[in-house]
Amino acid sequence: MAEAADVLVVGAGLAGLMAARELIAAGRSVVLLEARDRVGGRIVNEDIGGGKIVEMGGQWAGPTQDRLLQLATELNVATFPTYDTGQKVLHFNGKSGTYGGTIPRINPLVLADFGLAQARLEALARKVPTDAPWTAVNAAKLDGQTFETWARRNTASSSARMLLTLGAEAVFAAEPGDLSLLHVLFYSHSGGSFQRLIDTTGGAQQDRFVGGSALIAERLAAPLDSGIRLNAPVSHIAVRAGAVTVTTAVGQFEGRQIIVTAPPLLAGRIAYEPALPAWREQLTQRTPMGSVIKCQAIYDEPFWRREGLCGQATGDGSGSRVVFDNSPPDGSPGVLLAFLEGDEARRLGREPLAVRRQAVVDSLVRYFGPQAASPEQYLERDWQREKWSGGCYGTLFGPNVWTRYGPALREPVGPIHWAGTETATGWTGYMEGAIRSGSDAAQAVLAGMA
Repeated sequence: MAEAADVLVVGAGLAGLMAARELIAAGRSVVLLEARDRVGGRIVNEDIGGGKIVEMGGQWAGPTQDRLLQLATELNVATFPTYDTGQKVLHFNGKSGTYGGTIPRINPLVLADFGLAQARLEALARKVPTDAPWTAVNAAKLDGQTFETWARRNTASSSARMLLTLGAEAVFAAEPGDLSLLHVLFYSHSGGSFQRLIDTTGGAQQDRFVGGSALIAERLAAPLDSGIRLNAPVSHIAVRAGAVTVTTAVGQFEGRQIIVTAPPLLAGRIAYEPALPAWREQLTQRTPMGSVIKCQAIYDEPFWRREGLCGQATGDGSGSRVVFDNSPPDGSPGVLLAFLEGDEARRLGREPLAVRRQAVVDSLVRYFGPQAASPEQYLERDWQREKWSGGCYGTLFGPNVWTRYGPALREPVGPIHWAGTETATGWTGYMEGAIRSGSDAAQAVLAGMA
């Protein structure tokens, strides 16, 4: 006999946990079905000994991410600033240099070229409605071109285009040619601006969580424990006579309403009865995930700090193109977080671990010198191989997806509601967006059950 609840929630990431929390607070019974053997989805901690961790998934918070920060406070998860004291490193066009603030020391003509392109991008982004990007003025034109095409038309130098490429890789874990211009504009506006997405202090990477971001998910899940079913991937959702029946690896469950928080790609792999409308099916066929491998090089101490460096580096070479100081709050041990994103993640993801590790370490040596050559420990998580994520950081919208299928992203299908950071209208793709989406979906369900 199937277990029953008022509402079934698929996925115990932040969106699913938040939806379940609000539904239960409103007096509804909930069963939360999670495919993994843990809660948290795309956020996860890894123990490095001595009671310390590194974050192997989403980890940062910044200004205007109010729901995330408020939730962390409620759950007694403290924040601390990402280490941002000292000079940053830029390796560009075969040369390495350091700089303070947000403006690197490179050819002023290149900086002017890049700055003009970014200003145009920011102005366009402000005009895109985050609740309905497909309704923007000239939406079809914006959506019919890739970010790469736009960058080529709006920069005079290959160096300025490379800076835009590095920004796209850092934000989307994808290449400019993978992305619709409209998607880049929508995404930027949803977080405030493209600059905010790439900044540390004052931006999306400003703060970290003491004990790791996964603590938020774990503490959010604790009161829901009796209603969470782990190792329960959903294979089938049937809607019959006003009831929803869900088939999982651990049995069947019944509810009046259901919230599916899996990203569109994975939600599309569930069998639905009756079949979903064609426009929803077509959407899920066109929504791949980003490509990223998150790598952590651990040293006895953060040696770069002694040299006046903040541990942040960017470059146009092979290996990691974006690096942060990811050391624990007390600075011990020293940890350099190195991302492999976009094409580098795809290329090195096919190589043996030893080759990938060497490529990452070589790039760290390029940025920080020979002391970076011998980390005591190397950890990585290839999100491309995560069966229940399909990639990270989030869903990529290529040309013409928003304008042709955008409304299907959030629109319920009978008692089936969609959530997850991809569906958020603010801070899409971030933990903040996941929390907002879960809350929005819960309120929609409650309104329908009133």
